[in-house]
Amino acid sequence: MPKLPASVAARIAIARAAAPRSPRLAARAVLPLFTSTRPRRPVAPRERAIHDSARRSSFTAAGHELVSYEWGSGAQTVLLVHGWRGRASQFAPLVRELRSEGFRVIAFDAPAHGDSPGRRADIRDWIAAIEDLQQRHGRFSAIVGHSLGGLAAMTAVAEGTSAGGVVAIASVGDAAVTTNVFAGALRLGDRAAAELATAFIHRVAPGLDPVEVWRRFDRVAHPIPAPVPLLLVHDAADREVPVSESERLRAAHDERARAVVVTGSGHSRVLGHDATLDAVTTFALRGLAGVDALAPVSAGSARPTA
Repeated sequence: MPKLPASVAARIAIARAAAPRSPRLAARAVLPLFTSTRPRRPVAPRERAIHDSARRSSFTAAGHELVSYEWGSGAQTVLLVHGWRGRASQFAPLVRELRSEGFRVIAFDAPAHGDSPGRRADIRDWIAAIEDLQQRHGRFSAIVGHSLGGLAAMTAVAEGTSAGGVVAIASVGDAAVTTNVFAGALRLGDRAAAELATAFIHRVAPGLDPVEVWRRFDRVAHPIPAPVPLLLVHDAADREVPVSESERLRAAHDERARAVVVTGSGHSRVLGHDATLDAVTTFALRGLAGVDALAPVSAGSARPTA
């Protein structure tokens, strides 16, 4: 793990020292770290060719000017939605697969991410971008989201975005998990995690009822509408979002969900895993029936579970 900047290490040290006696102070100390979109993820060398070959344009969603990308020219459109501190180019391997199967592929960089300007963002910005792109491009054959983008994709569909199916890769089941995971990684304890959740809501949605805000972004308690199918892909050893999140989502959506668990890729590299590419492309082409027919492609993949 790279060495943390001194200012970041100092905030974490303050929070850990304060957490036992003042969980609220601990939460205030780390809130800027939790909400920061920096550092921006650069385009990786292996992504460069796909990134540079995209047809770029700009659009405005929720008052933010965003960059969008388009590949292919098929009649069916798949939307790709990156996660927190991610960017559209992370989907380069999947873009290649979908484009070769005749799909038109759309993606965007969220505010303060990738090539889009800005300094702040939250999940509502992702949802606004998805809704705007639907107005521009029509119904999506599938929406594929990674991490926070997975939750954003599911929530957009729950709120009326039309899609033939949703793929959530390494996604949380509800937004409250994000503060728990973050506080847990810093070893701050449950009380500080609860205070961080409260502070976060006050920051991004002042004046709104925190219970209603969390409810809006909970796809375990409130699944996406039937009969939209859901494919879940997760690495068994994901250190950022536990695989149990995909298990919760699969159980909540019952027979219209499948979970594909892979190994050896982690939270971000799962996007390029052979089993991920096979499952997502097959889902876009043939739905859950196609996923059910897949056999493991390598020792690093697992058969889908219903």
